[in-house]
Amino acid sequence: MELLASEVARVTGGTLLGPDVVVRAVAIDSRLVEGGELFVPIVGIRDGHDFVAAARAAGAVAYLTSRTPIDDGPAIVVDDTGAALTALGRSARDRLPDRVVGITGSVGKTSTKDLLASIFARRMRTAASPRSFNNELGVPLTLANAPEDTEALVVEMGARGRGHIAALCSVARPTVGVVTTVGLAHTELFGSVEEVAAAKAELVESLPATGTAVLNAGVPLVAAMAGRTQATVLTFGMGCGEVRGEVLGVDGILRPCLDLQTPWGSSTFWLPVRGEHQAANAVAAAAAALACGVSFTFVLQGLRRAQLSAWRMQLDQAPSGAFVLNDAYNANPVSTEAALRSLAQLKVERRTAILGVMAELGAVGPAEHRRLGGLAAELGLRVIAVAAPDYGGEQATDPEDALRLLGPIGQGDGVLVKGSRAAGLEGLAGRLVRE
Repeated sequence: MELLASEVARVTGGTLLGPDVVVRAVAIDSRLVEGGELFVPIVGIRDGHDFVAAARAAGAVAYLTSRTPIDDGPAIVVDDTGAALTALGRSARDRLPDRVVGITGSVGKTSTKDLLASIFARRMRTAASPRSFNNELGVPLTLANAPEDTEALVVEMGARGRGHIAALCSVARPTVGVVTTVGLAHTELFGSVEEVAAAKAELVESLPATGTAVLNAGVPLVAAMAGRTQATVLTFGMGCGEVRGEVLGVDGILRPCLDLQTPWGSSTFWLPVRGEHQAANAVAAAAAALACGVSFTFVLQGLRRAQLSAWRMQLDQAPSGAFVLNDAYNANPVSTEAALRSLAQLKVERRTAILGVMAELGAVGPAEHRRLGGLAAELGLRVIAVAAPDYGGEQATDPEDALRLLGPIGQGDGVLVKGSRAAGLEGLAGRLVRE
């Protein structure tokens, strides 16, 4: 993005006060300002206007505001800074090519996004959602910060209710839509898995007739979305679909060997990511890339060199020799089961799962925690539950208490750290690696 402040004012319906300057990026977090940005103060739990001065000091060349400007500008006065950010994203989309891939699903969105971006980057100037920027703030930010010469854009899309993904699609206007899977996630908000599916289906419903819906053939609620889109449908899956994969084995540090079969070519190779379940995300990414006309050769190159975002099946070895599997970004029953099974496959002598709560599951929450605690026992895993008693196992009141219960670890130990963000376990995983 490179816009004059006056153009920002025109796009957002705001009024420019002060000199007209060039802005080269958009930021909503003053701590991430590096210089040259337009700072957008978002009003939420905290009022971003309180950080305008910090953003300016860090190098923001202009800012939006719905308050009285703090200086002589450049400031663009708008009625609603959140709505203005959406307008900036929508305007940025007008300048991008028609190779925009939207990705949604109960699990696997970020990993599939990372894998697909790695494929695209082999032959095209590629932009993608950073980390998990998948909501009404993250999507327009991703669009606005895409470089001017972007040839392919990958946008992650999340939902906490009906209408959320449709709103994101009205801004990003994806031409290809990927639905990874549908399962028990945010059911406290949605009420049922069927409601989750209805919300995810908004992505394929928004696609143009010239677009492609990439659907998981192995999940009936996702496969049924084929009837809800005017776009071409391409299916994928593990052992099913037009683009299909099979895991032939997992090595001692959890890298899966994937046999990938497609109408464009076939190959067997080792993925650099951790966890057998990541193979399904790789197959989804391959299908989306092939739908966009990427050659099978570039698909293989991209998957072989992919790196995932932090805290997603991130395997590190501590100075003591212990392995730490950090999957602490978020948790639901699908991803937690996959993480537990991965820990069981890790080639170590002792395996411990430090588990935080799986949040927002509603009435099914206690039963799902008990089920996964039982699975851990079946797999022979030691469980330390952090403020989540339904798992059973050893009970810790907080992360510090979990470290105390864990005790010294070293060569021969493998520790999984997994929980929803509300559990705050990412810091614990970092300490285990450092110490």
